[in-house]
Amino acid sequence: MPDLPRDLAPRLAALAAGDRDVPRYTSYPTAPHFNPAHDDADWRNWLGAVPEQAPLSLYLHVPFCRSMCWYCGCATQIAKGDDAIGHYVDALLTEIALVAQYLPPQARVSQIHWGGGTPTILGAAGLQRVTDRLAGLFAFDPGIEIAVEVDPRRFDTDLARGFASCGVNRASLGVQSFDPLVQQAINRIQPFGDVQRSVGLLRQNGIASINFDILYGLPRQDEHSLADTIEQAMLLQPERLALFGYAHVPWMRAHQKRIDAAALPDHDLRLRQFLLAEAQLNRSGYASIGLDHFARAGDPLAVAAWSGRLHRNFQGYTTDGAGTLIGFGASAISQLPQGYIANLRGVAAWRRKIGTAALPVERMRALTPEDRMRGRIIEQLMCNLHVDLNAEAAQFGLDAQPLHDDLIALQPIAAAGFLTIEDGVVAVHPQGRLLLRQICSAFDSYLPRVNTIRHAAA
Repeated sequence: MPDLPRDLAPRLAALAAGDRDVPRYTSYPTAPHFNPAHDDADWRNWLGAVPEQAPLSLYLHVPFCRSMCWYCGCATQIAKGDDAIGHYVDALLTEIALVAQYLPPQARVSQIHWGGGTPTILGAAGLQRVTDRLAGLFAFDPGIEIAVEVDPRRFDTDLARGFASCGVNRASLGVQSFDPLVQQAINRIQPFGDVQRSVGLLRQNGIASINFDILYGLPRQDEHSLADTIEQAMLLQPERLALFGYAHVPWMRAHQKRIDAAALPDHDLRLRQFLLAEAQLNRSGYASIGLDHFARAGDPLAVAAWSGRLHRNFQGYTTDGAGTLIGFGASAISQLPQGYIANLRGVAAWRRKIGTAALPVERMRALTPEDRMRGRIIEQLMCNLHVDLNAEAAQFGLDAQPLHDDLIALQPIAAAGFLTIEDGVVAVHPQGRLLLRQICSAFDSYLPRVNTIRHAAA
């Protein structure tokens, strides 16, 4: 296993005194700064303002799992019988119809993403019912991407055939770790054979674009454990791989209290895990993209990164350039040019609201011109590791001086050699990927200078 750059640890250590917990920046402002929504009037108006022929991206959230993985930070719950799942599908169909009535007829859809929880818990028939409703109310682009998150432990031939019938062309498999000791510590027993079988079924049914999610920083995990997981993952040749750091937030997800915090790797070991895994993936032909993604040359995500067309939204890094993302399901979040809309988080409350023929909005955030500018700056840094502050301010017709004032917070990172600042242009060096969240936080005007909102450790 190769050694790490000798000067890296001291340079990072020099920054540790000023470190703080910061968001992952899949939106700006981030979700803690959304406001309560008193009714659905703004949501209806924003939907009604969507231009005809403007491409839409759709997200469908399924907040159910058959068992709880202790590391999970998603909005999910254990399904209480198949009746609850059937009722959820019925409510989804109703919500889709409610939203569609405010949009242009047969509005264009360029991308659909199923997330969770475990979307495949709906079964092939449930997925087909929802797909048929969408296809009846929206016009799917010829090159539409339809992606589904998959639990390999419960994937079978019927689901694979259902994927093909629904037009699914990308699957994201939750691998996390192949180490049996780590799997036991996170309550997710998933042998390599489960993933291998699922990949085979997907490819046999024409779903060739496959992503893997792998976690580092897990309990009882070390560099060798992570390296072995990546080596086994390479045998299955996924097109993309996401290397996420486990976020231990038991104050937000009570089930994480079951994880032995004493068994978690410390800061230095987490750093070592990421860097060695990144080097291993790069040697295997996967290019580093943004903060934590990797893709083979020629993959659309890699092409988008190289051409400056990479985007970031609530699903993470994406090629999706649609200006409007509409979320369906309990806790789903929508993003429009006017701002963000968050659905009711509780499944029961979400269903009750839909039953009244009202849109199930709980929170929202209307964007100011400054919000849009700062959100654009943060997205540029997260995706391209580069931003011209003067150009961005000019694009939005705003004064660039406050942005230059924000650069003071980046001086220690620049002095440590992780980025350069010249004439308002911020350029993050390759090793500076490790600090992207901290770098972006310099331009977050809502983030307090001391921790009052608890985020995952960066």
